[in-house]
Amino acid sequence: MSRLAPLSEEPINEDQDAAYCSKKAQTWPNWIKNHFSLLSKKKSNLKILLSFLGCPLFPVSVHPKQPITEVSSSAQYIIEHFRAGDRLPETGGEGKEHMVPNKWLIELVVSGHKIVAGSDGKVAWRQTPWLGIHTTKGSVRPLRRALQGLDPVAVSAVFSLAQYTGEKRILGVDCFVLKLSVDQTDLAERSDNTIEMIKHVMFSYFSHRSGLLVFLEDSYLTRIQSPGASPTYWEITTGTKIEDYRTVEGVMIAHTGQSRTIITRFGGNLKAGLAIRRMEETWMIDDLAFNVRGLSTECFIPPEEVQENYPEEVFDWRSPLHQ
Repeated sequence: MSRLAPLSEEPINEDQDAAYCSKKAQTWPNWIKNHFSLLSKKKSNLKILLSFLGCPLFPVSVHPKQPITEVSSSAQYIIEHFRAGDRLPETGGEGKEHMVPNKWLIELVVSGHKIVAGSDGKVAWRQTPWLGIHTTKGSVRPLRRALQGLDPVAVSAVFSLAQYTGEKRILGVDCFVLKLSVDQTDLAERSDNTIEMIKHVMFSYFSHRSGLLVFLEDSYLTRIQSPGASPTYWEITTGTKIEDYRTVEGVMIAHTGQSRTIITRFGGNLKAGLAIRRMEETWMIDDLAFNVRGLSTECFIPPEEVQENYPEEVFDWRSPLHQ
């Protein structure tokens, strides 16, 4: 069996071939063609919502490459304030320390439409009824959703290496602002001969008073050009309000939030000019627990289709972690 082609997280030109998709699955270009313009159909709207808001990945990995010594003193102060507000122990405590930070799994079902995404720490994948199962490009990164106040340890690890850009009042809250930009190497890993990731930037807003993360803003720009066609550009911006922090086993966890995404397409031969799509998601957590009994690393084993197309050593479950 041939190796699964990685699936870009970004939209693909409508006239690009179906190389990214399995024979049984509908291609991403065809899905865009058939559904993106059908604004009146609720099922199509749900597919778009699940694709762009359901389980996108964070711009950078939990373990950034830069040494901690390169962090500005201002950013260090903000993160220490966050750790104190979130009651995170300095060395990680029982139930709070990340033993396998790159292993995660999420399932979302809305009105009969289901999307699944997961990572075993080495390979990340996504599965939808309209695209089938595909691996994702670039390094393994956490879910953006996990950093929306749900995973304080990851928030601390990632944003401790961010750049301090000043202060801003947002949603009535005075905040410190930290900026994370994806470097050119990572952008290149997520690009190919037709899709170029131009930028991916995220801003985090930490409350002056509580130190907690109250807002995330994520923006990325993609250039798409198939052979013989004019280039088109997709800019996708998502802002997430994070609130209702409650203590769960000594850790402050956000229990409600709201995300708004604007998808803008321009360039190429678009007769109508800019194509803009807006989406909104409101979420609430009913229950949350750490150290769930019966949950093991085997829960994060990739689907058979993914395992069959990667070297055996990638899926060696005999490592010390599993003994």
